[in-house]
Amino acid sequence: MVENIFWLGHDSFRLKGEKVVYVDPWKLSPDAEKADVVLVTHEHYDHFSKDDIAKISKPDTIVVAPASVPAPAGLKTLVAKAGDTLTANGIRIEVVPAYNTNKRFHPKSAGHVGYIITLGGKRIYHAGDTDVIPEMAQVRCDIALLPVSGTYVMTAEEAAQAANTLQPALAIPMHYADPDVVGTRADAETFKRLAKVPVEILEKSK
Repeated sequence: MVENIFWLGHDSFRLKGEKVVYVDPWKLSPDAEKADVVLVTHEHYDHFSKDDIAKISKPDTIVVAPASVPAPAGLKTLVAKAGDTLTANGIRIEVVPAYNTNKRFHPKSAGHVGYIITLGGKRIYHAGDTDVIPEMAQVRCDIALLPVSGTYVMTAEEAAQAANTLQPALAIPMHYADPDVVGTRADAETFKRLAKVPVEILEKSK
């Protein structure tokens, strides 16, 4: 399944299965593949980029985002809140909470989210910008995409704790290696060393 998961830098992914699903598209190439579904975790500039959504949109693209994200003009948008289960262009999407427990950047009250996307029979969990939170104990996933950089999200050590709670068949680190945001490949390597589940550090795709 990992051959159908493309890390586009920072928190941004393209997932390919029955449909093409992007999560938090940002800094995409002009010729990026078109999306059937675009998932946005929250309204911060490095997660919600109207310009990048426009690059990958086609008439039937569906955007899924929390209420804090302005609906992109001309596209069908589904409002997501934690606890929802949605279907967008035939893709099942479960919405889960994402928030900080000891920082001010992503308060629980803001309603930021993560997603569990079912593609190719696999459950892919994109955690969003979050710390380790109690709700993770209820998440069932085959693949976990977890932030590792600290400052705005959990640290590599905390992400390893999250992975050990989730027990996915595979974990993939994210939220690092962008020059405009904190986090380096060393964070990903630390996460891989400490996690007690299989970890793959993806190379950046276009």
